[in-house]
Amino acid sequence: MLENPFGSPAKPMLTTTCCIAGGGPAGMMLGYLLARQGIDVVVLEKHADFLRDFRGDTVHPSTLDALEKLGLLEDFLKMAGDSITRISVRVGEDEFAGPDFRFITAHNKRIVLMPQWDFLDFLAARAKQFPSFRLMMNAECVDLVRDAWRVTGVRVKTPDGEASILADLVVGCDGRNSTVREKAALPVRDLGVPIDVLWMRVERRSDDPLQTFASIQPGSIMVLLDRTTYWQCAYVIPKGEFDAIRERGIESFRSSVRAGAPFLGDRVEALVWDEVKLLSVSLDRLRRWAIPGLLCIGDAAHAMSPVGGVGINLAVQDAIATSNLLAEKLKAKTLSMRDLNAIQRRRQFAVQVTQGVQAQAHRRFLRPALSRVDPEALEGVKRALRRFGFLRFAAAQLVGVGVRPELPRV
Repeated sequence: MLENPFGSPAKPMLTTTCCIAGGGPAGMMLGYLLARQGIDVVVLEKHADFLRDFRGDTVHPSTLDALEKLGLLEDFLKMAGDSITRISVRVGEDEFAGPDFRFITAHNKRIVLMPQWDFLDFLAARAKQFPSFRLMMNAECVDLVRDAWRVTGVRVKTPDGEASILADLVVGCDGRNSTVREKAALPVRDLGVPIDVLWMRVERRSDDPLQTFASIQPGSIMVLLDRTTYWQCAYVIPKGEFDAIRERGIESFRSSVRAGAPFLGDRVEALVWDEVKLLSVSLDRLRRWAIPGLLCIGDAAHAMSPVGGVGINLAVQDAIATSNLLAEKLKAKTLSMRDLNAIQRRRQFAVQVTQGVQAQAHRRFLRPALSRVDPEALEGVKRALRRFGFLRFAAAQLVGVGVRPELPRV
């Protein structure tokens, strides 16, 4: 019998086949894919909209290929921004060719720039076309409902109060600070990370560089995404240093940004602290992704570093694998623990390899680059870029396609 979380006869406000906690890329894609197959699904998003301070702006070739197979790519591209086929890397005063996506194995050989809130709105609009889909905004998962040893639903906080939703399967897609994984007591392996990222916008002018690029200067690393009218800037800092940077004052920070991208000139004078957002970077993964009645995917299962911008695309691939492997079981109501564990078995290798590459980039490149202020230290980076040019194609394949790309079954 269902344990009543409110102290009176249990009256769940909703019963569904699959309840997805979190309306990010993993949650919205999984909700769409399940509803497309006629499975009753509820997606919970704790905010009133999808606008967040920091969410990835890049949709990679693996995700574009999935959208194409679903018949969504044409509509998606109508609302998307510019595309990237290659990325340049500036080291000091010199420019080098970075990852080149024109030669990867995906059908779509480019990265599309789109604010993540637009991507989520796009998926939500398509999912709402199916009668078995329900998106609940301002609905935060705050606890799990259990029947003895099995998770049977979630407790939800809404503007109208708390209630419960019963489901055959609960899927945690609520990000790196996941309530679902905390309440399920799933063990986490923290891989450690030496960086945080400051996220900001700076005006773009017509005579600026024509493409997205990374800039590496003595003691400074920046990535600038071309958003047509402005640059979306990611400024990398040592882990936990944001308070110290703020104490040095906004003028000092503006000078640091200008040093990282000198062409910005006096435009950085418009920067104020209220518009500089901190992304506290994590790199971790669950040792176990599931317990009876519950599964975690996306950042809830494996928080990714922003290195390579691959987080959104790994989350989408998790959702596709989950739909491919579990949809028929959900329809037949034969879902077992073995089925849930199959998701981790399928996706874990890709996650481990990608996180391993990110950890190596942290240790061997980002941390030393941030700690060295001697311009001569950049010469080693330049030599590596000249000598190992072939790595830009390997990097493009890893960033654009990933280790184990997933395509939906249609």
